[in-house]
Amino acid sequence: MSKEPSLGEGEKIVGEERAQLDFSSSMSYGDYLHLDKILNAQEPLSPDHNEMLFIVQHQTSELWMKLMLHELHAAISEIAAGRMQQAFKMLARVTRIMEQLVNAWDVLATMTPPEYTALRPYLKQSSGFQSYQYRCIEFALGNKNAAMLKPHEHRADLLATVRKAHESPSLYDHAIRRLHADGIDVPAESLERDWTQPYTANEGVCQAWLTVYRNPDRHWTLYQLGEKLTDLEDSFRLWRFRHVTTVERVIGFKRGTGGTGGVSYLRKMLDVVLFPELWSLRTDL
Repeated sequence: MSKEPSLGEGEKIVGEERAQLDFSSSMSYGDYLHLDKILNAQEPLSPDHNEMLFIVQHQTSELWMKLMLHELHAAISEIAAGRMQQAFKMLARVTRIMEQLVNAWDVLATMTPPEYTALRPYLKQSSGFQSYQYRCIEFALGNKNAAMLKPHEHRADLLATVRKAHESPSLYDHAIRRLHADGIDVPAESLERDWTQPYTANEGVCQAWLTVYRNPDRHWTLYQLGEKLTDLEDSFRLWRFRHVTTVERVIGFKRGTGGTGGVSYLRKMLDVVLFPELWSLRTDL
């Protein structure tokens, strides 16, 4: 009777079989992911050991934001087309991405004030405030501000990308349109407005969402949409909170490298509500 190989023996057999494969003309893992470019994209400007952490933290955050925008844009398209189950999957993924970004602050928070002070002069005026991807995310979520176009004027291509996001209906604008498309009474001024302006709460929209939430069985898809958006903003609030606490922990109340008020500016952002009616309706239920 043949004997089944043990776990260790099985791993050895698999390893030997892989070793016999010919990879000389195949696309490798590193080729597919362009790891040479990614892993050699860290070029510290200071002699300080901790600058590598600072660079990797922000580069990985930008990669997550790239995926977030990919999912947000797709979710908006699906909501506009009425393909809600597909949109829900994408919105859930955006929320999970936000959780990754929240947890990433724990790593940067290991940098102490003296460590950051050692590398700060080398950053000059570069700042996360200038992240065009982050600005596109803010605009896609409805926090519009024309002044935020200015940091991107040095690059015509980036400015065009951010301006397009500034001038387009936000995720929440499309959600309100979906309420209307699915038969919920929505004020006309909420269906067509100046998309460059930040969204402000509307009593008629609140009543529309209340119609959904008071009878979720009848309006189950819209009810799920409301909860997916609430999940997303909940995670986004956590990200903002961890951002401000990490910055305060590392630099205190010094001004940011990009010229902002640093912690004072970030604290103001904590008060921004992206989907106001989805929060206020809970008091009225």
